[in-house]
Amino acid sequence: MSDLTRHHAAKGVSDRIALGITKLLRFFADTFFAHRYGHRAIVLETVAGVPGMVGGMMQHLKSLRRMRDDDGWIRELIDEAENERMHLMAFVALFKPNAFERFLVLLAQGVFWNFYLVLYLFAPRTAHRTIGYFEEEAVISYTQFLAEIDAGRIDNGPAPEIAITYWKMAPDARLRDLVIAVRADEMKHRDVNHGFAAKLDATRTPGRNLENEPSTLPANPREHRGETRPALARTSAGP
Repeated sequence: MSDLTRHHAAKGVSDRIALGITKLLRFFADTFFAHRYGHRAIVLETVAGVPGMVGGMMQHLKSLRRMRDDDGWIRELIDEAENERMHLMAFVALFKPNAFERFLVLLAQGVFWNFYLVLYLFAPRTAHRTIGYFEEEAVISYTQFLAEIDAGRIDNGPAPEIAITYWKMAPDARLRDLVIAVRADEMKHRDVNHGFAAKLDATRTPGRNLENEPSTLPANPREHRGETRPALARTSAGP
């Protein structure tokens, strides 16, 4: 099975719930955006940036309560949230959201933040499995996006400067290069979240402890497609 088609087979009620949530949201995405992949990416990336921030916050508080190291989970999750935000910044530079899409962003983010916070509080394993499935669908969507570009139905214009800087692309990089880079990120997030779910599942198996499980993180959590992650670009003025 290739990286593009990798899928975690649902096992048990928790996995089926996670997969069901994912398929439901996929249905709404397909209904609202169909083949408008640039605008689809903008709205969905505003939601995709939520889980890492919620998970990182919850793991931070857990580490404080238990007075023990987090084994790299906090940084990985916060990096995921920031990476998803940069996906949004890159696509916003190319595809301008309309008023309805901005309303959808406000609605989706508000609902999903609260939903995911409650889910992570009571069922963190299911939460991570859900994001693993979300990322599987993201890989599929970006693969379809690439197919539309290759078929000439979406203009393969220049990649925005913010994307060229963040992903260290060639100065003449195009939209296609951006989509490939974003898809690679989503594959990494998919594998990390499925890995986190597996580690949490291991704590429920008699005779196994989380501390004894091999790490699912890269040796350097800031690795990005085999290279060092560039410094984060500032996208707005601030302190």
